[in-house]
Amino acid sequence: MLKQPAQKYQPFPPISLPDRRWPEQRITHAPRWLSTDLRDGNQALAEPMDSARKLQFWELLLGCGFKEIEVAFPSASQTDFDFVRQLIDENRIPDDVTIQVLTQARDELILRTFESLRGAKKATLHLYNATAPLFRRLVFGMDKAQIITLATRSTRLIRQLCEENPQTSWQYEYSPETFCFTEPEFALEICEAVAEIWQPCPERPMIINLPATVEVNTPNVYADQIEYFCRHFSRRSEVCISVHPHNDRGTGVACAELAMMAGADRVEGCLFGNGERTGNVCLVTLAMNLYSQGVSPDLDFSDMNQVVEVVESCNQLPVHPRHPWAGRLAYTAFSGSHQDAIKKGFDSRQPDDRWEMPYLPVDPQDIGCSYEAVIRVNSQSGKSGSAWLIEQNHGLKLPRALQQDFSQHVQQEADSQGKEMTQNALWQLFRSRYGLMPSGHFTLQTYRSESLQDGQLRLAASVVTDGGTRQLECQGNGLLSAAANGISRWLDKPFVIKDYHEHSLGERSDSRSVAYIRCLFQDGTSRWGVGIDSDVARASIQALFNAVG
Repeated sequence: MLKQPAQKYQPFPPISLPDRRWPEQRITHAPRWLSTDLRDGNQALAEPMDSARKLQFWELLLGCGFKEIEVAFPSASQTDFDFVRQLIDENRIPDDVTIQVLTQARDELILRTFESLRGAKKATLHLYNATAPLFRRLVFGMDKAQIITLATRSTRLIRQLCEENPQTSWQYEYSPETFCFTEPEFALEICEAVAEIWQPCPERPMIINLPATVEVNTPNVYADQIEYFCRHFSRRSEVCISVHPHNDRGTGVACAELAMMAGADRVEGCLFGNGERTGNVCLVTLAMNLYSQGVSPDLDFSDMNQVVEVVESCNQLPVHPRHPWAGRLAYTAFSGSHQDAIKKGFDSRQPDDRWEMPYLPVDPQDIGCSYEAVIRVNSQSGKSGSAWLIEQNHGLKLPRALQQDFSQHVQQEADSQGKEMTQNALWQLFRSRYGLMPSGHFTLQTYRSESLQDGQLRLAASVVTDGGTRQLECQGNGLLSAAANGISRWLDKPFVIKDYHEHSLGERSDSRSVAYIRCLFQDGTSRWGVGIDSDVARASIQALFNAVG
């Protein structure tokens, strides 16, 4: 890299718009969406989709609720042409869906494009030509007048062909393709000239698409360009203003959102941002951004995992695991402080509450994601992560001190293994550490208790030990006191019961109960035991045995 990049690269100038209004605007409704996955996204693939993959993607887009879909560049390849024909001939296009196709400003390509659309109920013809100074000078060797002539001549031909085929409900889209670095005055001039030919009205709807073909400036500059155009275009009320942001600077989403604030009505992009170079704007991100603010995106991503699966299969490209909304790790917390905050959020949440959850801007269940994926455990995790998974998968609500104790063992295990702990490994560690394995040192077999006249309680229990079955005869102030007095005679280390907690594992009357007991030994060490049984007394005695055994 150059130490002085200014010697080679120059910044693109901003637009003068001192009274800009877009910063004060809010996005309160969804834009019109156009998916261009089957055209722009497809042409950016190393191996373009075949018909079967395109059809699979087409069905996905319909299922997500897209009403405008750019399906092909029919004059560019026979495969694209045949796909348009397949959709029409096999009657695969719902009545409320408009297909869109792209064409360059050349007569033979326009004619070929119309041929592909023969018999369509509703269709959008999308014409583009490059308008920026760099392209005029370097690529086409044409001046402004010649560029305008190219666009208007093609528009005139398209209007003529539309009028000759009235059985189709036509819509026209024009893109000054390199709008974001075209002079604002010239972008207006060529769009005015094109609109003059088309004469937009309800019977002849028109879209003017203002693409950030290559991102060359910060998103606020793009918003200024959109607002300037919307203010000065003479037929603004008669056309739909669309934007097609690319992601060369990594700010395609911001460009789209600020453009909507600046007056854009429609957004073109791909589900996960696939497209030339760094890609098109990601429509999933835009839609979910709206959803997280309480604005319906008018798209359905209730089964986000299936959307990811189909797109990955069709594009043969992975969706990043940290994608903002759809990545497999998007709702996962490994950090202990994050896990603790999320667990407290879920613990305090009531069924009818508005969604307010630390680190989770939307409820993962809304898009078909499981809470099991919210918290995962590795060596970076804290006490809440392990406790959350134990509670979610097994119903055990660990006391806070037990959470702390267990997390230390989890961290030791994760450090020694050097990888994430699975849910099963976590549960097996819990069982072995707190006495829930079948081969406990002391296992309660049977017991009976009776109250004595002096207020004491007598306990008689049959206990399976490493050496066989032994009988425990003891008494105390209560059941646990008696059991502790009895078992202490079998041990070398005196102890006291320091903590006791219990709860049921369900709401039914025959649900099992779980008891948690911490014993403090004379040398200052302590140990937890857990017992689970349909009889809460048995669960408590077994938890004590597990703690001292």
